[in-house]
Amino acid sequence: MRIIFSLFLVLSVSAIFSQEIELSKDSAEIKVDSLYREDQFYFGFTYNTLQQKPAGVSQSKFSTGLSAGFLRDMPINKDRTNAIAVGLGFTYNNYIQNLAITGTGQMPVYTVIDGDTNYNKNKFTQLLVDLPIEFRWRTSTYESYKFWRIYGGVKLSYVLYNKSIFTDDLSKVVITNNKDLNKLLYGLYLSAGYNTINVYGYYGLNSIFKTAEIDGEKINMRSLNIGVIFYIL
Repeated sequence: MRIIFSLFLVLSVSAIFSQEIELSKDSAEIKVDSLYREDQFYFGFTYNTLQQKPAGVSQSKFSTGLSAGFLRDMPINKDRTNAIAVGLGFTYNNYIQNLAITGTGQMPVYTVIDGDTNYNKNKFTQLLVDLPIEFRWRTSTYESYKFWRIYGGVKLSYVLYNKSIFTDDLSKVVITNNKDLNKLLYGLYLSAGYNTINVYGYYGLNSIFKTAEIDGEKINMRSLNIGVIFYIL
């Protein structure tokens, strides 16, 4: 009788211990599944174009943009396929065109370089700190890093530094922190793709310049930047 009782006791303890192990495994799986996030860091490369250009203004060569930053992913549904993300990043934009900026940073002068004028270089650049806010849809799971995604939102940017350069055979004019360039820029953006490769587009909703004019016509140029973006966990 004692042998039967001892055997029963051992089997009971083993069963309870096995159940506890299974529960702990389930809890671990639920914990991992309920805490995973996606796409925390990003890096982008864009081709920069100017929209709503004044008459005679055109772009030449290849104007580029580079961006990088961090996004905090905050899922809003049980499957964690929808999320809101808020981040912080930096962007460098380069615009090569024929709008010469001369004078000084306090009193800039804007002129369109015609086809008969010989010049070596003409461009302006921006260094911005970005605050992107986006809605995210994806087909990801915590077990798979290959999935479809569509992310879109609004980006607020503050211009930390701007610089324009005009050089010809006779002179070189460099203006930094032009007061006529808007400090605060904002626009809409969208990225979409599968796995690593994602296309990206940004359209500025306000003008790059504040009060700049050419022959009495206000310069109301906005940026349209198209390229690729990469996300890293």
